[in-house]
Amino acid sequence: MRSSKIKLKKIKGDASFRSFYRKTDNKKNSIIVCATKEKKQNLLIYDAINSLLIKNKILAPKLYKENYKKNFIEIEDFGDDTVFKLLKKNGSNKINLYKKSIDLLSKIQKIKQKKIKNFKGKNYKIPFYDGKKLFKETKLFSDWYAKKNISKKKLLAFNFKITKQIKFLLSNLRLKNDTLVHRDFHVSNLMKYKKKLAIIDTQDALIGNRAYDLASLIDDVRFKSNKKLKESIYEYYLKLNNKKINKVILLNDFEILSVLRNMKIIGIFTRLAARDKKTKYLRLIPHAWKLIELRIKNNKIFDNFKKTLDLNFSKELRNLK
Repeated sequence: MRSSKIKLKKIKGDASFRSFYRKTDNKKNSIIVCATKEKKQNLLIYDAINSLLIKNKILAPKLYKENYKKNFIEIEDFGDDTVFKLLKKNGSNKINLYKKSIDLLSKIQKIKQKKIKNFKGKNYKIPFYDGKKLFKETKLFSDWYAKKNISKKKLLAFNFKITKQIKFLLSNLRLKNDTLVHRDFHVSNLMKYKKKLAIIDTQDALIGNRAYDLASLIDDVRFKSNKKLKESIYEYYLKLNNKKINKVILLNDFEILSVLRNMKIIGIFTRLAARDKKTKYLRLIPHAWKLIELRIKNNKIFDNFKKTLDLNFSKELRNLK
């Protein structure tokens, strides 16, 4: 008998505190996820959400082994074919890949269960994505990006105005917080595996507004898509969900959440560079600005918000790579 040779190879990580290794054992692959910081979120809750998705016939990584004491879990390997990679390759097939992504999103949004047992046998109740959480996240824009790019003299006045305007936008959200929200539902977290789409990076899931993940996918800072494609994806989502949704309310919430999400992203990417020395995300900030501008330019609800941004952030600054 030949002894099995186990190989471990470090693979590209993300913006979190986790590290990932591909384990090869007699041609069977798995992924080792390691986390010492935010361990509960990145290991225990990650697997709990995956279990909930699997229970609802959605492809998410199965747990093979856990060693919580030693800060790792071993999970199913979906390979390397992210939808992001496939979109870069298949120019003509973009709309089909997006339609499949919307099919998956609609399936996730049908899940009604809000509680699942983790691998320690304890119930995990998924928290709500309420206005307080959304506000705290959006404020990362002020705490990191504005602080870096506005003089101390002007910063206090800017923070006062932008806080008021963020609260105003949040008060204008109309949909209920009753839907499972992945919170990072974009093409880098969707994988093609055995001719199906699978989802990864689920540890931050909450119960919130159904427009949030739709905005994550369509107004994705990592992958540039033209306005026509954005509209086609949005229309396809409407077609799939038209019996459940008021079109006017969905568009209102979609635009607000897209803007607030991209403000949060600008804040996070600035923080990653300043605090964690992960500077590669800075090059995505100009695109996040373009997505904000796209949503605020023709909607009166953003009038004061737009004025505040235009007064404090020049076009040159927004385009800085």
